Amino acid sequence: MADNLSEALKTLKLSSADGASDSVEGCLDCLLKALAHNNVETSEKIQEMGVLAMMPALLSAQNSCTPKVANIIAEVAKNEFMRSPCVEAGLIPPLVQLLNCKDQEILLQTGRALGNICYDSHSLQAQLISMGVIPTLVRLLGVHSQNTALTEMCLIAFGNLAELESSKEQFASTNIAEELVRLFRKQVEHEKKEMIFEVLAPLAENDVIKLQLVDAGLVECLLEVVAQTVDSDREEDVAQLKTASDLMVLLLLGDESMQKLFEGGKGSVFQRVLSWVPSNNHQLQLAGALAIANFARNDGNCIHMVDTGIVQKLLELLDRHVEEGNVTVQHAALSALRNLAIPVVNKSKMLLAGVSDVVLKFLKSEMPPVQFKLLGTLRMLIDTQADAAEQLGTNTKLVERLVEWCEAKDHAGVMGESNRLLSALIRHSKSKDVVRTVIQGGGVKHLVTMATSEHMIMQNEALVALGLIAALDLDCAEKDFVGANLVQVLHKLLTDEHSAPEIKYNSMILICSIMGSEPLHKEVQSLAFIDVVSNLRSHENKTVAHQASLTEQRLTAQS
Repeated sequence: MADNLSEALKTLKLSSADGASDSVEGCLDCLLKALAHNNVETSEKIQEMGVLAMMPALLSAQNSCTPKVANIIAEVAKNEFMRSPCVEAGLIPPLVQLLNCKDQEILLQTGRALGNICYDSHSLQAQLISMGVIPTLVRLLGVHSQNTALTEMCLIAFGNLAELESSKEQFASTNIAEELVRLFRKQVEHEKKEMIFEVLAPLAENDVIKLQLVDAGLVECLLEVVAQTVDSDREEDVAQLKTASDLMVLLLLGDESMQKLFEGGKGSVFQRVLSWVPSNNHQLQLAGALAIANFARNDGNCIHMVDTGIVQKLLELLDRHVEEGNVTVQHAALSALRNLAIPVVNKSKMLLAGVSDVVLKFLKSEMPPVQFKLLGTLRMLIDTQADAAEQLGTNTKLVERLVEWCEAKDHAGVMGESNRLLSALIRHSKSKDVVRTVIQGGGVKHLVTMATSEHMIMQNEALVALGLIAALDLDCAEKDFVGANLVQVLHKLLTDEHSAPEIKYNSMILICSIMGSEPLHKEVQSLAFIDVVSNLRSHENKTVAHQASLTEQRLTAQS
């Protein structure tokens, strides 16, 4: 074999020089046989003999040898060590050129060769994209959809290229969506559908392509897959159900595609997805809840959904997952409720439906993602709802859990949301009972810390809540204010040039509110607040300057 191979390589070099076609074909057959027998050794030999350098000329000749030449390159490029030499030998441009020919065998071998050379190399794949292979391959898929091997070659190429961000724009300018949906409809085998899914998922991350896929009828295909696989326990059906429902949710992440499928809440797709929520299949429950969360991305949709009883479906779903529940389903259902609670008109309706009672059942959850969504849902619900804020703010169990989560240093999101809910309970209820519950639960120190947050919105929420605590129950809070160094924190906020005008304003209001406490008053005097406030009278913000004058008068009167 080795002798034959050396002979063949030598003959090939001579023949290609004088263009003797018959002897070339014989040599190519010999090479293919040798590669099938021992690919690595043969590839090394081809490299040593400098045969790769002759390949561009052989490819450009376009004759009966061409598919064999491309096949040899495809086989050689299976070896990682041969990929750079293939690039250096200038094989990519003539191979790309061959994608325009009509011969199906040449197309197949060329696709394999390019795929193997560029395998795992983002830079080479990007080069192919810039050479325009995407529109060419999409066209091939349309023309040769009867040829299974060619179709698979195109799908593998799309799967690799779609991972690159630079490909999305090019894909969006072709009719890839129609071609893939048409191909998907024809498939019976699980593996083939799976291959198409692997291309659809990365493509559907692009909003323009999302809409194209919806227009091409992908959603109907996905709903059909769900209907066919929902009652099956076969592993491949379970996998297909997950892929189809996940892809459905992904399509709803685009604003235009989502609104198109919502159809004013009357869309058949929207109705079908709703029916997933009460199903017994966890994957469908999850997809249904995530879909509702995605539909609930604007006020109009949220108001319509609350008015048509979706909240009840979500509450029933959550109730099924309280004990030993599925965390991802809990998280998704809470996300949906949180989004639905954003429009003001929905809050009282959702509170009447008993949302807060069901959400509170998850207070015992030890899962940070669930804790985070639970806190966000309650915070959205009580915004501007004084009675609900009072009811929740006097719930000792809730306040104790919030104080505990305010110390969750490993989970910044949970910590931030707990602080914000603690503050919101006070701000929206303006209730002395709530203030007392928070003081007794040990929440004051956390609100003082929150006033030093790097997020201005959180600083402000904390200062307003602290101002209400001081106004409603200063005697009870005094010890905690002193222990948490409130006066020093306020001094720092007022002297820091980076503090926003609102922060300075609310800090001065708070200073005035704590002057009725002897120990706090003494601290204010010892830190020479009069000078600090006096400097703020010339602040460029008129409201801050005016409040500085009032605060200065108050401090002077009480000094």
